[in-house]
Amino acid sequence: MKDVVLLEKSELTAGSTWHAAGLTTYFHPGINLKKIHYDSIKLYEKLEEETGQVVGFHQPGSIRIATTPVRVDEFKYQMTRTGWHATEQYIIEPKKIQEIFPLLNMNKILAGLYNPGDGHIDPYSLTMALAAGARKYGALLKYPAPVTSLKSRSDGTWDVETPQGSMRANRIVNAAGFWAHEVGKMIGLEHPLIPVQHQYVVTSTIPEVKALKRELPVLRDLEGSYYLRQERDGLLFGPYESQEKMKVQDSWVANGVPPGFGKELFESDLDRIMEHVEAAMEMVPVLKKADIINIVNGPITYSPDILPMVGPHQGVRNYWVAIGFGHLHMEIENRPTLPTNRPISCKIQRPMLLSPSSTQVSGYGIIHAGGVGKYLSDWILHGEPPFDLIELDPSRYGKWTTTQYTEAKARESYGFNNIVGYPKEERFAGRPTQRVSGLYKTLESKCSMGFHAGWEQPHWFYKPGQDTGYRPSFHRTNWFEPVGSEYKQVMQRVGVIDLSPFGKFNIKGQDSIRLLDHLFANVIPKVGFTNISHMLTPKGRVYAELTVSHQSPGEFLLITGSGSELHDLRWIEEEAVKGGYDVEIKNITDELGVLGVAGPHARKVLQKLTSEDLRDDVFKFLQTKSLKISNIPVTAIRISYTGELGWELYHRREDSTTLYDVIMNAGQEEGIDNFGTYAMNALRLEKAFRAWGSEMNCDTNPLEAGLEYFVKLNKPADFIGKQALKQIKAEGLKRRLVCLTLATDDVDPEGNESIWYEGKVVGNTTSGSYSYSIQKSLAFAYVPVELSKVGQQVEVELLGRNYPASVIQEPLVLTEPTRNRLQKKGGRDKI
Repeated sequence: MKDVVLLEKSELTAGSTWHAAGLTTYFHPGINLKKIHYDSIKLYEKLEEETGQVVGFHQPGSIRIATTPVRVDEFKYQMTRTGWHATEQYIIEPKKIQEIFPLLNMNKILAGLYNPGDGHIDPYSLTMALAAGARKYGALLKYPAPVTSLKSRSDGTWDVETPQGSMRANRIVNAAGFWAHEVGKMIGLEHPLIPVQHQYVVTSTIPEVKALKRELPVLRDLEGSYYLRQERDGLLFGPYESQEKMKVQDSWVANGVPPGFGKELFESDLDRIMEHVEAAMEMVPVLKKADIINIVNGPITYSPDILPMVGPHQGVRNYWVAIGFGHLHMEIENRPTLPTNRPISCKIQRPMLLSPSSTQVSGYGIIHAGGVGKYLSDWILHGEPPFDLIELDPSRYGKWTTTQYTEAKARESYGFNNIVGYPKEERFAGRPTQRVSGLYKTLESKCSMGFHAGWEQPHWFYKPGQDTGYRPSFHRTNWFEPVGSEYKQVMQRVGVIDLSPFGKFNIKGQDSIRLLDHLFANVIPKVGFTNISHMLTPKGRVYAELTVSHQSPGEFLLITGSGSELHDLRWIEEEAVKGGYDVEIKNITDELGVLGVAGPHARKVLQKLTSEDLRDDVFKFLQTKSLKISNIPVTAIRISYTGELGWELYHRREDSTTLYDVIMNAGQEEGIDNFGTYAMNALRLEKAFRAWGSEMNCDTNPLEAGLEYFVKLNKPADFIGKQALKQIKAEGLKRRLVCLTLATDDVDPEGNESIWYEGKVVGNTTSGSYSYSIQKSLAFAYVPVELSKVGQQVEVELLGRNYPASVIQEPLVLTEPTRNRLQKKGGRDKI
């Protein structure tokens, strides 16, 4: 696309870019964020050749160092997630570490995580090359050109005002660095971004550094919480202070960024980072006698969870963002200040890129720039994301994301920059938000809560005498036994779960059936019934999974997972506008509470509270009815993600406590009790229920994910992705989702671990858990079709060790409706 304009507020590289260190790394704990890093590095490697501009790209490698046993476990955990990616990464022994970084004090070092292709790039030169390349392909770069107003038009285009005049744009991309919040405010959006002060230190020449034959790799001392690299013949290092010591630029939060701020810095404060300086001196002793020639303190922008926001924004047409690119590693060099970074991507289709001071790039410095540029432009060009990155979806935040919350989280995220990254990690700052279910106060003292899109939801419950602490681990931990008890509760008696965080939409209007038929690969359920339906992308990937309930003619209740609420709503709204459908779409997520009641005694308990007949042949599986439970109006759907007999009860949020109390009281005789999402995960895995975001997403098609049952290729409607799926089917699948059992010791699969066969990585797990029914680990995994037969032996890598695994006939445990059907046909022996 040639028709691309970049508007820069002052001059390119203003903002945070002009003092960026440009650290580049293949490493990222996020599965698909590794791809962003990979794409950036591959672009930077060929930029000089493509544009004729020198980019100053150094690739001396990088080492993360482990000085504690738990950190070594973390490295092993990360390694198993790297095997099925193109990234080059190894765990190395202390001897190898000393060989490539001879200036280290080796006393405490146990291991290193080594990425040989890592390094750093000169942001100024990189900018020049990107700008030259953009112009070469037809982009127009205008500066200084601050944007003074943004107005959306009824046809979805934008009027963009600058002091030099106005422009019409088909779409706009906000890539405005620490001005992104101000740009959002022009159209009534409060992007959750907080400016943070980040300091780094540069030394003068150090003789021992100067004497080295080759450049030192970039060092990341995780316990000391700093990065360090060679800067000419000296060293540069940047620490991350604790959340108590770090400094938020409060005046900017209260009053906005000062209008003229571009290449200014804050006053440095060495006292604040002294403990990190001392840690660095102990680890790299030559620092003790080095002179500090510069302490630089500049602004960087944090989102609450440290990750950027990338993609189209729900609720605004043709407005895209690439913002919140947090912890920028910084450096000082006397260089002119010219263009930089991502907004100059030449592949973006007629957007207006707003860079009222240059984009900052996230995570590990400038490393996200090239990859995010490619990701966004591919999405704009092809109408769907090239791969799944829901963790960067701007719509993961909502009205519950207040400034106070954003500030508390940004503080925590900065302070936790180098904290151990455990599976099932919870972070507690800023919680709870206003978005609590009606049951929060009733349950908070009985369970360990997890954070789901602003909601608090019980993960597991503790009994008197049990360890109630949050004890994350790479091994089985204090929730292992309690989750087992909850599992038995649902399998043998009856359990209640708070499912209020579900995303809930009401869709009605004369075109509602036509719209849903176009959106979903499944048929539309009859009135009074529910089904599981998938929205596919044009290329036939799984964009979303929802339950669709046809409540009255032409009126539907759609339910999705908490993390997908606005992600799915945006897609539905966009298609409704694009196709000109006459429908009303309402997000009722915050209005409704949801209770799940499941287990063999679920019917018995609920029947005590309603005059509605709940017998199997009257209230069938996947039926939906409006009824009263002890005089409380509910929409009851006979469905349960546990696979056991159960109902989901949708009700007014203010009725949650009363409804919960009457159900708990009614179930005393049946031994009713609570259960949480960890037990639900173990139950759904045994029933071979897929989860969106794990077994299926924008990286997978429904056929390889084993979802054929829900995809009706012969239905008359031409649903999105139908033609692509027919082609995929005709060409045949290359891989399949299988169910694996594996015998481990005290570790269970989580998902994203490498699958090995005959000494090679051949696939990956998608989710996993302990199976309390067979006392073994259970996992879903993608493997090549030829390795997908029942009985096939493979290996699953967990914490540096390969465990034998077998492909099993799924499901491991039959669902309650299937058991019922078989029992009617031929008695218990069939089951």
